[in-house]
Amino acid sequence: MTDSRMTDTSSPVWHPFTQHGLNEAQPLIDRADGATLTCRDGSELIDGISSWWVVTHGHCHPPIISAIREQAEKLDQVIFAGFTHEPAERVAKGLIRLTDRHLPSHDPLSPDPLTHVFFSDSGSTSVEVALKMALGYWHRHARDHGGKPRHRIIVMEHSYHGDTIGTMSVGARGVFNQVYTPLLFDVTTIPYPAAGREQAMLDALEAACRAAHDPADKPAALIVEPLILGSGGMLFYSPATLKAMAQICAAYDVLFIADEVMTAWGRTGTLFACEPAEITPDILCLSKGMTGGSLPLAATLARRKIFDAHVSDDRADMFFHSSSFTANPIACAAAAANIAIWESEDMPARIASRGAAMQQHIDRLSTHKAFTNARRMGAIAAIDLITTGENGYMADVAPKLRAFFLERGLLLRPLGNTIYVLPPYCISDTQLNQIFTAIDEAGHLFGS
Repeated sequence: MTDSRMTDTSSPVWHPFTQHGLNEAQPLIDRADGATLTCRDGSELIDGISSWWVVTHGHCHPPIISAIREQAEKLDQVIFAGFTHEPAERVAKGLIRLTDRHLPSHDPLSPDPLTHVFFSDSGSTSVEVALKMALGYWHRHARDHGGKPRHRIIVMEHSYHGDTIGTMSVGARGVFNQVYTPLLFDVTTIPYPAAGREQAMLDALEAACRAAHDPADKPAALIVEPLILGSGGMLFYSPATLKAMAQICAAYDVLFIADEVMTAWGRTGTLFACEPAEITPDILCLSKGMTGGSLPLAATLARRKIFDAHVSDDRADMFFHSSSFTANPIACAAAAANIAIWESEDMPARIASRGAAMQQHIDRLSTHKAFTNARRMGAIAAIDLITTGENGYMADVAPKLRAFFLERGLLLRPLGNTIYVLPPYCISDTQLNQIFTAIDEAGHLFGS
């Protein structure tokens, strides 16, 4: 690796999820196009993880870039408290339209569709908003209908929902957040539904929802990553299990929050991961691919009853959440362009094609003695490297794998000993072949 591809060691930048004491390579990226990143010295990297799971159609996708350019010349920013603008209205209506088309609105247990959209800036904030919506709903419900406000949140083992205090609280406890434990609130954790243990998880969820030991301790909500736990190790579970979870929540009047920050926009093969489970969550969190990966934007969608609980003639009942750049017009223009792509192009077919190509590679790697648990869903493929050392996110092999892939012109960022591929949907067969050939080679070099 040449020095011209590296950031200056005197740089004042403090990078996320980076141990600067290890002096790991940090290529300086100048340009991007499709599934390719171009470094300062002209060398290229194949973006095998969509630059942290955000880029969907490809870097600098022309329709999205055109929408950004056009909007930037008209309206760059305006306060969103007490004002609105056309790009935000288009996106909100588009999101409701997409959920109406792709998620059922006539489930007898949960008959109401998603009706309202609250904008924010990132996946973490979309989840923070969801948690505050749920707690606000139950606070006002108790005030208006009697009883006590609900505060308890049910979460799934190995989950990850972000790095703010609220989202860390509902995520798995461990190296991510152990330093901040005094700031985190208590939650009820149910097991991850590993294959063959789905019923144990469902029984634990029902027991938590029933809360027979103390009716006042009935939970406010369950929050889950539908079908795939991302940072927890790309752990998969079935649509049938997801549907059963939603049905239990509905039966016990517990709000169901779907964190689709990573799984939406086609990653699991359908527009929303809730789609094959035929469920509509009470609250839906979106971000990452919402703008095609071009600009930060997030949205939290809620059912009418949650919105209505915050509506009154008392200003103290308003929903107290915002950020300075809520519904930024330029970001909304990018999101509107992305929605237009999903409504005008056959994205499921494109994703299915990439998924089928990835499956061929995963099938081949599944026979490799250095790997185990080969899996794919939609355009996400993952496999676990068998090592003699520690497994999980802090596995010692992870930095070695990152450096190995980087030297071969690939942006892959393994989750410990779990190597995953989550590319833009424009990735070519040739590029996929380069990625999986390198993974095969890594198995020979680093596997036990």
